[in-house]
Amino acid sequence: MTDWLLQCSACEKEFSGTDLVDVCNDCGQPVFARYRGEAPRREDLLQRADMWRYSPAMPLLPGELPVSLGEGGTPLFDASHLADEIGVGRLWIKDEAVNPTASFKARGLSGAVTRGKALGVPGFTVPTAGNAGAALAAYAAAARIPARIFAPASTPSPILDTIRALGADLVTVDGHIGDAGAKARAFAAESGWLDVSTFREPYRTEGNRTLGLELAEQLGWRLPDAIIYPTGGGEGIIAMDKVFSEMRDWGWLSPDATSRLVVAQAAGCAPLVQAFDAGEAKAKPWPNPTTHAAGLRVPAPFADRLVLAALRESNGAAVAVDEQVIRDATYRLASATGIDAAPEGGAGLAALEELVRRGELGRDSEVVLFNTGSGASYRTPQSVSA
Repeated sequence: MTDWLLQCSACEKEFSGTDLVDVCNDCGQPVFARYRGEAPRREDLLQRADMWRYSPAMPLLPGELPVSLGEGGTPLFDASHLADEIGVGRLWIKDEAVNPTASFKARGLSGAVTRGKALGVPGFTVPTAGNAGAALAAYAAAARIPARIFAPASTPSPILDTIRALGADLVTVDGHIGDAGAKARAFAAESGWLDVSTFREPYRTEGNRTLGLELAEQLGWRLPDAIIYPTGGGEGIIAMDKVFSEMRDWGWLSPDATSRLVVAQAAGCAPLVQAFDAGEAKAKPWPNPTTHAAGLRVPAPFADRLVLAALRESNGAAVAVDEQVIRDATYRLASATGIDAAPEGGAGLAALEELVRRGELGRDSEVVLFNTGSGASYRTPQSVSA
């Protein structure tokens, strides 16, 4: 499918699908692609192993080739023994660490760089807690377009080294990702480069939709009872919520196919959990965010209202877990499955165990847990003990 327009997620203002659009110029809210015309068909999916298998349901122009490094096609590991220990009926681990840049961010940045290249942007910029910067550096290099990346100085050093190795211009800043974001937006305004921050352009979301497309296909075109997703900015949750609705409309899923969406956050930075528990429509910025799970250290998620709406509409949940609990759960996830889990994945496992303790999930529940990145990205020689 190549017929799409862009539409504001709040005021519904429409833009051309071939215009360079960031956020809505009327209300400042995220803009998403909306597909028109005849629905894509599952039988038209491409015979390739990466996320661009789903090109008929992606924003590509006729004859356009995506900027791809083989992202997507990640395994869905059936962790039956861990399911028994935790107390759920089925547990699958969707391991995004095996993406080309070692996290799910490869999907979104492949989508954003593909569209940016087609629109002729002179360069890309992004603020990052780590993994998005590594992904942008890789895909910008593949597209032969320069990139400047702003990252907190506290970002794990293996990720910073990866960004440098891929040829991007890396600028480290004091503070958290919000401080890096301010610098990235200022640079984009002065340079004319495209800011591919989370939800500040439409096409990272489109790449991340393949998380949901792929999961549904791997499960035989159905959905699990619950999806546990480690959440900083919320791009995975919102992208899956979007594509599940689209697949129901297209007839790819049954009309009643739903999955409870669950946000896992760190107790030291849990703005979405706080807002969800308080019944608020938006989250308050989290003061002094602290967690070793760098991808969860997002104190003011830009699309907070969309994440919270997706949780409530899916009868979902939001869970915050302490630092030592994250460390213990990360080790347990890795040692029980052989998956080199990132701390974000450990936070997801801990959130699942908490929901079982609360009685919200149990022996009849089928659950998918996303490990969103690689544990190797966090390890330095000093962090590994014999």
